[in-house]
Amino acid sequence: MFDLISFIPRAIMQGIPLLYGSTGETLTEKSGNLNLGIPGIMYAGAISGVVGAFFYEQSGGTSGFLYVAIPLVCSLLGSLLMGLLYCFLTVTLRANQNVTGLALTTFGVGLGNFFGGSLIKLAGAEVPAIVLSNTSRYFSATLPGADKLGWFGKLFMSYGFLAYMAVLIALAASYLLKRTRVGLHLRAVGESPTTADAAGINVSKYKYVSTCAGSVVAGLGGLYYIMDYTKGIWSSDAFGDRGWLAIALVIFTIWRPNVGVLASFLFGGLYILHMYIPSGMNLAVKELYKMAPYVVTIVVLVISSMRNKRENQPPASLGLAYFREDR
Repeated sequence: MFDLISFIPRAIMQGIPLLYGSTGETLTEKSGNLNLGIPGIMYAGAISGVVGAFFYEQSGGTSGFLYVAIPLVCSLLGSLLMGLLYCFLTVTLRANQNVTGLALTTFGVGLGNFFGGSLIKLAGAEVPAIVLSNTSRYFSATLPGADKLGWFGKLFMSYGFLAYMAVLIALAASYLLKRTRVGLHLRAVGESPTTADAAGINVSKYKYVSTCAGSVVAGLGGLYYIMDYTKGIWSSDAFGDRGWLAIALVIFTIWRPNVGVLASFLFGGLYILHMYIPSGMNLAVKELYKMAPYVVTIVVLVISSMRNKRENQPPASLGLAYFREDR
């Protein structure tokens, strides 16, 4: 039978990395930058946190605060550097955004697998994986009393702090974009950088800040996946294609981070649906269930391309380099 009480928390946990990735990409795209390097940035954020946590555990540290702070800071710095690299290439040097993003994804995945493999050799592990159980214990700690409140505690209180942070960041990003002057300027840069520049808005500054902020947020999704969802276990190519689903989620939510909260949980549920629907020994049926998130992604892309309302369209200058000399 379909166990809804166990399915929903699992779907939410699966959707949190997607929420981080889609929120970060939405902030980026609102400035007119199309960052297809989000999957690589999530890898970089994850492996940076893993490196920091690994060496702190190896040193025999006992501080709970440092078990959280070190991987968190390392993840933020790693994903920030990836964002700065993307901005330098696309904003300063005006390189093609599509090519740069794809290169960044390849670079991030390779970087993660290289350093992850190096740490596995340093640890002398018998299996090709690193287990950071001490660090994961702090990241996956649930709210007090979650075990005593039955189904309510399991549905709403059984997640680590990064899960709740993802929702807060998405809601804060939505408020920033809709209700603040900074959000208005950012949307102006994404729609028409020429007009924004003429109005005295520093286009390069907004592109740099929004893209780097989006990269930092996306990197937290990678850290969450390793430290909370997989309980501190790192292995090569562990993320799969979640980074690409996060990018598709941006289109699904019509560039609205608040809508992304529920949409990410929906995609997370579709991602693990095959584990909860009985299929017996028929592996073909199970593989069909695994196709669910990708089928939904294709349908969403088709529907979004048919929308005629301006508010449902991407920023007008998305993916285009800004040449001030053309003003």
